[in-house]
Order: sequence, then C-alpha cells, then structure tokens
Amino acid sequence: MVRTREELERIEDLTLAPYAMRSGHSRGRVFPEEEAPYRTAFQRDRDRILHNTAFRRLEYKTQVFVIHEGDHYRTRLTHTLEVTQIGRTMARALGANEDLVEAVCLAHDLGHPAFGHAGEMTLNRLMQGHGGFDHNRQSLRIVEQLAAHYPEFHGLNLTWEVREGMVKHETEYDVADASTFEPEKQCTLEGQLANPADEIAYTAHDLDDGLRSGLLRPEQLNGLAWWEHLKVSLGWDGGHFNDMVRYRLTRRLLGLLVTDLLEATSARLEAEGCASVEDVRQCPQKMVGLSPGVAAMTRELKHFLYENLYRHPHVMRMQLKAERVITALFEAYLSEPAQLPYDVQAQLRERPLERVVCDYIAGMTDRYALQEYAKLFDPMTAV
Repeated sequence: MVRTREELERIEDLTLAPYAMRSGHSRGRVFPEEEAPYRTAFQRDRDRILHNTAFRRLEYKTQVFVIHEGDHYRTRLTHTLEVTQIGRTMARALGANEDLVEAVCLAHDLGHPAFGHAGEMTLNRLMQGHGGFDHNRQSLRIVEQLAAHYPEFHGLNLTWEVREGMVKHETEYDVADASTFEPEKQCTLEGQLANPADEIAYTAHDLDDGLRSGLLRPEQLNGLAWWEHLKVSLGWDGGHFNDMVRYRLTRRLLGLLVTDLLEATSARLEAEGCASVEDVRQCPQKMVGLSPGVAAMTRELKHFLYENLYRHPHVMRMQLKAERVITALFEAYLSEPAQLPYDVQAQLRERPLERVVCDYIAGMTDRYALQEYAKLFDPMTAV
C-alpha cells in the first residue's frame, strides 16, 4: 500500500506535538504547483535541496581544514549531514516536524563559499559598497533565484517555512537578516532547532578534528569545565590518549549537549504554555536552547576553539592563502569579465558585474578555486 500525501498529513496531525508545524498548514510556495502524490510539501523541499548542484559542491568546501589536508576531516557537506542528523533527533524527541527540520538543516550552508569563514569574510570585504556578502543571504538567493533546475521559475520554489528557517538561521557566528520574513516573530520551533543543531555539531566535531590533526593537544583543555566534566563522566584520568578516547569524548559531548537542549527546551515550552505554532512564534524569546549553565560551559569551549584552533598558525596561514586566492580571482574577473565562462557572462544582462562575479566565486569549491587561480596566474598551467 502506498501512503498518499493526504494520509501522511493525517499522520502528522495525529502524531506531532501541538506546537509543531504541519506540512498541510504551510503558507505555500511563491509559484503555485500541483502537490506531490506521496510526499508532503516539506519532504518535497528536502528532496529539491538534496538534488541541487549547490548541495553537491559542499563536499569540496572547507569546514576548518582545506580538503587537500586530509580525507578524515569534516567538509562543509559532512558537517551539514551531521547537523541534519542532530536536528532530526531533537525534532523527533520534541514531537516537531522532522521533515521541516531536515530541509532547513540541509539548506543552511548552501551559500557558504570556498575556504570556510575566511572565504566569507573576504567576499564580504570585496563586496562593500555593492551589498556585501553573507552566506545566509546567499543560501536564500540560491534557492530563490540562482538555482536553475525548473523551466517555470527561478530557484527551487521552496515553501515559506523552509525559507524562513534558512533566513532566520542564527548562531554566535551568523547573524540573521529576516526583514522580509516577519522579523518581529520567532521562527517555527523546527527553524529554531536548526540553530543549536549547527552549533552542537561544529563545537563537538571541530574539537574532534582539532585533536585528530594534532593542532590541539589534550593537555591544553585541562581546566575547561566541559573537558573536566567529560573526563569524570567517562572515568578517564586524562592520561593515555588515543583515537578510542577521542571517539568516546566526542560522542559523550554530543549526547550531553543534545540531552540538555531537549530538557531545557521542553521546560520552556511547558512554562510558556505553547499549544500552537503561533504560540511559539509570538514568544518574546526563542524556545530552543541550552540551559544557562551548560550554555556557559559551551561558550567557554567555543572561546577555547577560537583562540587555539581557528586561530592556530597552521589554520591562519591557510586562511590568508585563501584570502589571497579569492581576492585575486575577484579582481581578475572584475578587470576583464571576458575571462568568465559564457554562461556566467550572460548573467550580466540581469545583475551588476560585482554581484555576478561574487556569485560565481561563492559557488566555487576549494579545489575549483585553486584550479582557476592556477589557470589565471600560472603561465605553465593549461587554460
């Protein structure tokens, strides 16, 4: 028996919490489409994101380590998948709509350029006076304008709720600009879940990659509240450190963060008496988040990672190289647009040169950006 979309929507009505967003109650799409026969609106959005070119490119975009530094480190794609897994776990436990959470999580980094945050900061600097650059806004531009998969419209024509979750995605390193998505209201609970899923994923996994790489040493973490708590929790005396200890520490950190977030979020929902989607949206503060004590411990760990991993000389050297590469590409294309591929040049009829060049570079993977740099500036590299 094939379950129809209508039946799946009825299952949502019966099984989801009262504050969860039902796919059948979506505000819909910019361009009306016939509904899918056996997928809900949010499942369809998830599939469109997953099959989009920008999603596949995440495989070769930096999380912390540039792709040629090793096969075992996270990339922007594996980070996205880990965020999605954490998001779905939390959504199921809270009775939220897993498909909506999954779609928002899968899409949250579509607009991230090559070379991680170094690439984003460089493009933002180069685009001052031309609208700047922010990967959240770029992700939205991809799904609303740049993706060209359908003859009837630009973009992916995603539902309002998925796009709202994307544009309101916000962490300590990402500030949302939701001016066209009811900025005075909170996001759905599902959209809110994507934020801590992202932070939990990169905090635990950047620590894991830092220890694996040797850029971080276990003894450096001694005295940190989370580190000391993990050692006691695992019964590890801080002595011999190997891959198995690292795996156990990472798993325990993830588990404790997710558990605390679920308990703290559930308590807030109950305290506020949230009995509908609109109740969540009208709350003066976000419902999803860690407890104050665990949030303080996590902030201390993130500060440690910033000072000791993200600003490690090895990482900083790679970031400065990335800045030089992106700056050189941007200036070269700007000085002579004829160097751009024909299909990119065709976009100049619709958008300013600076934005077309920015979009082109933002879509590059680490590998492609380095190849283009070599083609433009190395006389011995074939064009």
